[in-house]
Amino acid sequence: MKDEDIIALLGDESTHEQAFRMILKTYKEKIYYHVRKIVVDHDDADDVTQETFIKIWRNLDKFRGDSRLYTWLYRIATNEALTFLQKKRKDNSVSIDDNELLVASLESPRSDAYLDGDEIQVKLQKALLELTDKQRVVFNLKYFENLKYEEIAEITDTSVGGLKATYHFAVKKIEEYLTNH
Repeated sequence: MKDEDIIALLGDESTHEQAFRMILKTYKEKIYYHVRKIVVDHDDADDVTQETFIKIWRNLDKFRGDSRLYTWLYRIATNEALTFLQKKRKDNSVSIDDNELLVASLESPRSDAYLDGDEIQVKLQKALLELTDKQRVVFNLKYFENLKYEEIAEITDTSVGGLKATYHFAVKKIEEYLTNH
């Protein structure tokens, strides 16, 4: 299904449910993996993805077409993921700054399509855990999603210049981590 077809359905309130089903079918997996790269943990990513789609459902009538559909969806998902991380830090139920549990989970053998246990993949994931939330989001969108800076700027509501600097610092941190570990 093309975004244009979904947007056409959003133009009529009577077809919002159909549009939402199409959004879910088209973007559920992409949104999950986008969120997963930010929050890392599978269960957390599931929760955030669910909250993202609830927010999308509640705000379908607010999509005006000023941005691309995927940009709007990714902005909601990114904001939900970052809000989740902030809440998790605030609740301090598990210190997100203490990455030992996440690193241990990366090293343990498991059947997970996202983290396959490959040594290079594990090293990269560990390096990503060293980034700030914003650096991780920008790096993921640029490197893994292959988005242009202008698209990332729409999603993150940040200037292109700021994004380039953030991406540059993220790459440097990752290079440094991979060199030293």
